[in-house]
Amino acid sequence: MNHKYIVTLTDKERKMLQDLITKGRTQGYRIKHAQILLKLDEIPENQEWTYAKIKEAYLATPHTICQIAKRFVTGGVEAALGRKAQANRHKKVDGRVEAHILAIACSEAPEGRERWTLQLIADELVRLGVVKSISDTAVMDTLKKTSLSLGKRRNGASPSRGRNL
Repeated sequence: MNHKYIVTLTDKERKMLQDLITKGRTQGYRIKHAQILLKLDEIPENQEWTYAKIKEAYLATPHTICQIAKRFVTGGVEAALGRKAQANRHKKVDGRVEAHILAIACSEAPEGRERWTLQLIADELVRLGVVKSISDTAVMDTLKKTSLSLGKRRNGASPSRGRNL
């Protein structure tokens, strides 16, 4: 194989990968990555394994195969078996924003409306400067998390129930 990243496994690494595949007691993608690494290994038995054959055999994209080889060359076996770490996504809805969403949803509906819609709440949050932007889906998820329904006429305190003593 004539590619940028040449995978050369030691006997110890090869055995570790084969054990990982045989035992099968790990995530599926790790097993798949181990299988791909074994086929990328520059040994005589693997000369027939091209990226195209590996792609077909393991249902992997050429990019994935190349990334596995790259991670092995730059970081070793464990790096090649893992996935790229996800960047921490900044959550727009924290406790402060959640409190504003609930306050708006429980307040009187805007003039000309019977009740707040998800989009109206999102627009109001932006108008008040609570957030720069927020989707109606984020508002919905917050309301769902707090069991608040926009379909109810009254939200807030639970309705009083007669107590049988």
